[in-house]
Amino acid sequence: MIKDIRSAYNSNFTEEKYQTFLKDIDSTFNYNVKFKIAETPVFITKALKSKLVEACNEIMSVINKPNFKELTNGAFFDATTIVPNEDDHSKFIQLDFGICKNENGELAPKLIELQGFPSLYAFQELLGRKYREHFGNVIPKHFSQHSSGISTHDYIELLRQEIVGETDPKQVILLEIEPDQQATAIDFYATADNLGIKVLCITDLKKRGKTLFYLDENGNEIVVLKIYNRIIFDELHQRKDLKTEFSFQDEIDAEWIGHPNWFYRISKYTMPLLKGDYVPKSYYLDQLESIPEDLENYVLKPLYSFAGAGVQIHVTKEMIDSVTNKANYLLQEKVVYAPVIETMDVPAKCEIRMMLLHNSKTNKTEIVSNLMRLSKGEMVGVKYNKDKTWVGGSTAFFE
Repeated sequence: MIKDIRSAYNSNFTEEKYQTFLKDIDSTFNYNVKFKIAETPVFITKALKSKLVEACNEIMSVINKPNFKELTNGAFFDATTIVPNEDDHSKFIQLDFGICKNENGELAPKLIELQGFPSLYAFQELLGRKYREHFGNVIPKHFSQHSSGISTHDYIELLRQEIVGETDPKQVILLEIEPDQQATAIDFYATADNLGIKVLCITDLKKRGKTLFYLDENGNEIVVLKIYNRIIFDELHQRKDLKTEFSFQDEIDAEWIGHPNWFYRISKYTMPLLKGDYVPKSYYLDQLESIPEDLENYVLKPLYSFAGAGVQIHVTKEMIDSVTNKANYLLQEKVVYAPVIETMDVPAKCEIRMMLLHNSKTNKTEIVSNLMRLSKGEMVGVKYNKDKTWVGGSTAFFE
């Protein structure tokens, strides 16, 4: 996006440097990352950064409305998805934007979807650090992964403040289903390394009354006081084989760091509530008054799916008519990504996740990090980018 930096980066790039970079990341925790890491970071201009910040602020103005909970009570598809003791703010919010061109030919963000759930807060810091270590001679020192310009040290301390706080770190757990088997396991290891907390499978979590605990390596009972939840409910509902003592619907004497209810409230369900230049038109399918004539400009999305599952990008009237549970679907205007990242062959498109965190000291939800996805396929997902280079997970450095 910044021509001189892009040219310098591409000229400096070699496959040997890239492979060394990947091996360095894998050796950090002696773990081979399961997802594709892109060959390059992305360099964001001041103008585009300004638009991204403005887009985030406009979306947050809706989420911060006093009646937001009332507006999103319909997001829970049944009572078994509601978790007790919901708090006032989503601790974590992810806003995914496609980088597009507006009517003036300028680069601008367009919201793809959003989620009130954690992302790779620890891994993204590691990834940015490794890009700098291996390709730093062409990454300007005054560019930052953090749009606000905060230091890496202050960023880690902010995560510590919000996830651990004054609690003994061993009484704070990162909760997952078979964490070592997850594609995002590298983030769990980086989180544990940064914050000293325990990574735990839900099957190892024990319960006595309202008290949750786990057994440490010496067999001692460690009472859990905080849960940094990383379990995606789609997977939890599918895993009927799991034998657990704990249910998300239990009343417990532990604090959710990222209350699970926000996973539903801030989600695809929120899209029709948002308006503006940075948001595509979105409609609940069961409330659609008439089917648009230009269906080629829309996608059909299930409200409750993960990682793009069930998304239809070539929508027909017959397809809409055949949907029996229309309350569980959105019709959303297509976002046309601009191929703006020059690579060794064809340009790549990109999507940026603005990663937000509610700061309990300032009582504000702040942009703290980012995650980039580069794509040359019809969609951003892995299956659309097989056998392609200069695609995959990355990070942005802001001017």
